[in-house]
Amino acid sequence: MRGRRGDRMTINIQEHMAINVCPGPIRPIRQISDYFPRRGPGPEGGGGGFREAPARLGPLALAPPASFLGATTPEDGAEVDSYDSDDTTALGMLEFDLLYDRASCTLHCSILRAKGLKPMDFNGLADPYVKLHLLPGACKANKLKTKTQRNTLNPVWNEDLTYSGITDDDITHKVLRISVCDEDKLSHNEFIGEIRVPLRRLKPSQKKHFNICLERQVPLASPSSMSAALRGISCYLKELEQADQGPGLLEERGRILLSLSYSSRRRGLLVGIVRCAHLAAMDVNGYSDPYVKTYLRPDVDKKSKHKTCVKKKTLNPEFNEEFFYEMELSALATKTLEVTVWDYDIGKSNDFIGGVSLGPGARGEARKHWSDCLRQPDTALERWHTLTSELPPAAGALPSA
Repeated sequence: MRGRRGDRMTINIQEHMAINVCPGPIRPIRQISDYFPRRGPGPEGGGGGFREAPARLGPLALAPPASFLGATTPEDGAEVDSYDSDDTTALGMLEFDLLYDRASCTLHCSILRAKGLKPMDFNGLADPYVKLHLLPGACKANKLKTKTQRNTLNPVWNEDLTYSGITDDDITHKVLRISVCDEDKLSHNEFIGEIRVPLRRLKPSQKKHFNICLERQVPLASPSSMSAALRGISCYLKELEQADQGPGLLEERGRILLSLSYSSRRRGLLVGIVRCAHLAAMDVNGYSDPYVKTYLRPDVDKKSKHKTCVKKKTLNPEFNEEFFYEMELSALATKTLEVTVWDYDIGKSNDFIGGVSLGPGARGEARKHWSDCLRQPDTALERWHTLTSELPPAAGALPSA
């Protein structure tokens, strides 16, 4: 159909329906999965969000992928604790290292990378970050967190997170919970998956490499003895509560590093308050304003109280303060050192965070630290101790002191 220049060309419906219709070779029909995202490791070991449908599919395009034929790609490197995933892995995999340093009482957690994470955002990607918790224990007190990687299903962090005050007893009965979450600025962050590693699988001073599939979240049981005011800040494993601690489980509130030394020259006990780690959060801002009080019981004259300065808005305060109790070495055998940590509040009673008692009536590391101090005068002995929710009766009468 031809017309003059400037005239509008009209096309009837028959000609319109015939446009772009031409004979050609018959091609295979595309698979429906080509139009939807495939999760899991990609051809080069990376996970994928949405894979683009191939522009042209040949007969070989319909062949099953190598993963269905049993092909695997072994990874080189150190000893790995892992199990493989396939294209049906829904949550992804996490790669990390753990190292327990007994000499410094630290647990080093190196969060390396993740692969094939579950898409959480509308763009088929996620903004992942990693959280660490030690169970059983107070969640906010011992939570460590990596930075957020934006718009990726294969994030690389290469971050080192460290727990201080970890003892052999912790390695025996504690579990490290590693959670991968998606950060959302406009609503609550979303949970992707988690891994739980019993610390008893670690050997001192030997780095262990992990490459493990993420699992779905397991509900946590809270101890019945926890008060309503503190509900929600603690994470416990029910099986550990029943098997290891029994019904009288005391809530852990953090750690404190104490130094004890009996000075023969000054004829007295030197008590050093070095630092605290992973204290329980007592304020609405997620922090505390901690300070430490010490008593030497029995205290007939009520003159044994010492108190450190207050450290504002922190769960890991450093005090580096030293107190002196003038007393003969023989008299210390019947004494008990009570150490309590408090959260300072203006205009109301201070909140009790946790405490520990060292003396002949103590148990475990607290008793050993006290006896070693008496047997080794003029030697400074530093040890980490666990703060529990048990409030000494004598200290309970002085909440605002």
